[in-house]
Amino acid sequence: MSKGVTLGQQNNQFNLWSTCQDYYELTKPKVVLLLLLTALVGMCLASESWVSWQIFTAGLIGIGFLSSAAAVVNHVVDRKIDGKMARTFNRPVVKGKVSPRKALVFAACLTVIGYVILELWVNRLTALLTLAGLLGYAVVYTMYLKRATPQNIVIGGLAGAIPPLLGWTSVTGEIHAHALLLVLIVFVWTPPHFWALAIHREKDYAKAQVPMLPVTHGIEFTKTSILLYTVLLCVVCLLPYLIAMTGLIYLVGSTVLNAGFLYYAWKLKFTASATTAMQTFKFSIIHLMVLFVVLLVDHYFRFYI
Repeated sequence: MSKGVTLGQQNNQFNLWSTCQDYYELTKPKVVLLLLLTALVGMCLASESWVSWQIFTAGLIGIGFLSSAAAVVNHVVDRKIDGKMARTFNRPVVKGKVSPRKALVFAACLTVIGYVILELWVNRLTALLTLAGLLGYAVVYTMYLKRATPQNIVIGGLAGAIPPLLGWTSVTGEIHAHALLLVLIVFVWTPPHFWALAIHREKDYAKAQVPMLPVTHGIEFTKTSILLYTVLLCVVCLLPYLIAMTGLIYLVGSTVLNAGFLYYAWKLKFTASATTAMQTFKFSIIHLMVLFVVLLVDHYFRFYI
């Protein structure tokens, strides 16, 4: 009897752990962590001193919760599309591990908690801008743009580019041109990043009838667009140095990173193999992560060394 109870307890613990994992997956944690990195850098660049622990903690938690809520809504809205694609067919809502209703309740809880944290312990501007980012991604992009135009990721990319501004406003309570420049970098980075993945998954998007650029305009056109956007990204990444927002550390670091991205974009266009699109996609993630770390290092080096 005791053994039976123990086994039952173990099963309950396993089921609880499995359910927690499913809800955690709904939040797209890897994507949210990248967004939080850019928000953190926005916080730090907004101040010449260390960011207060309250703003740092409450800001990242609030932004993280609202970003996670947007991801959960994306899972629910896209469940039929996800079920037709190899990359997403095993997601919790698609597999019935989490019902759409429970997922939306979860998203609502994350939204309310995240907004209240930002409103009470950060500032109203950041709370409203973060909520606007959620609506932009979950409603404007996921519910409309994704299905309406091959320029979906270009227009909808603004929602994913806003975290550096959110980090900045968390500290200062105001919108600044330097923060908008950080947003511009992420905004221009997004199309070549996502289109590389779209090329790799072109058949999946065609099967799901999602009008991604490789489906509507062909792979070669998309490769050309990736190359041109990467060139534009290289130019935009020079701006922080040209306006004296950053120093030599950033200039050198961003130049190396942009050269790497440009190499992959060029290779994808002219000498691509079966794996080049995915290699380009993976490098683009490294590019953005390291670029923002370099921004951080440059900032503190200039002010504290």
